[in-house]
Amino acid sequence: MEQALFIGSEIYRGSRYGRLHPLSIERVPAAIDLSRMLGWLPRARYRNSPRARPAALTGFHTERYIAALQAAEDAGTVTDAVRERHGLGTLSNPVFPEMYRRPATAAGGGLLAAELAVAGQRIVHNPGGGTHHALADRAAGFCFLNEPVLTIRHLLRLGVERVVYVDIDAHHGDGVEIAFEGSEKVRVISVHEDRRWPFTGAVDDTAGGAAFNMPVPRGFNDTEFAFLLEEVILPAVERFRPGAVFLQCGADALDEDPLSRLALSNNSHVRAAAALAAIAPRLIVSGGGGYNPWTVARCWSGVWATLSGQEIPDRLPPEARELLAGLTWTRKGRPAAELLETLRDAPREGPIRDEVRGLVPPLKARL
Repeated sequence: MEQALFIGSEIYRGSRYGRLHPLSIERVPAAIDLSRMLGWLPRARYRNSPRARPAALTGFHTERYIAALQAAEDAGTVTDAVRERHGLGTLSNPVFPEMYRRPATAAGGGLLAAELAVAGQRIVHNPGGGTHHALADRAAGFCFLNEPVLTIRHLLRLGVERVVYVDIDAHHGDGVEIAFEGSEKVRVISVHEDRRWPFTGAVDDTAGGAAFNMPVPRGFNDTEFAFLLEEVILPAVERFRPGAVFLQCGADALDEDPLSRLALSNNSHVRAAAALAAIAPRLIVSGGGGYNPWTVARCWSGVWATLSGQEIPDRLPPEARELLAGLTWTRKGRPAAELLETLRDAPREGPIRDEVRGLVPPLKARL
């Protein structure tokens, strides 16, 4: 496989939304450290993420919102009016020291990924991105800026004629769908848990023809994911003939995640990354959700291994196991031994239920 590039930043290291917030864990730094420890991330494959300038962020967000976000970080507080208007300073999107710089860096990584892709770099991984809930004038769902929207719009500005956005996060990417409603240049494909916040993304929600939504039931397994990948996702990508594909690779659909009730193994994420890398003329892969530090680090490291053509070992070396054992979580308990000793999960297969099969006919009819 050609030389994929990884975009990261030290701003994620030690940055916390708050001690009890689901994003009180190390995610991108753990994936970086694990990948480096396994020899998968030499300096030549790593790019430091720039911080997007405010003017670049207004490629989607309003100037008033960006100014409010910067002011909230500077002041360390928000007024009631700002909280009401922009969703800042809430339980989901709290005030914290890097609340502007961190998402602006993730967005800068996405903009850089778009520029690299157009310049000829076929595969780029930006795990700090994937913040798919933010709206033009408002934070939502732990997302202060909508990195996928900014990145896709930049691809279009740079001359890519059509882009497919594939989202396998447990939560529907409502902000991305809203941004591209009715678009003939962007196709939005989402697999997400049914009846889960933000309670959008029904199968008959087409967003003016731009969206292919697959709300799946609790316990969604690897066999069912592979079925939807082959029956809907890959055909929907190929028939749109995109110049670029963006994969939002949220890890909260994994069985151990506390914020969903899906039951995937990280083999499904690896499968999606490999399948899309095989057909995409350009591929940008982001992170997204994921609130168990061990499963996120293992998942995103495995995705990077797949994108960069590395062999995933059956058992991790001692230094990698020690790194995973050193991760902390505010929730009680320690992970099962396999989360410390291996990178690839055991497959979580099962029957393909009628609720999953029933998603296919109405979606295939639109291809």
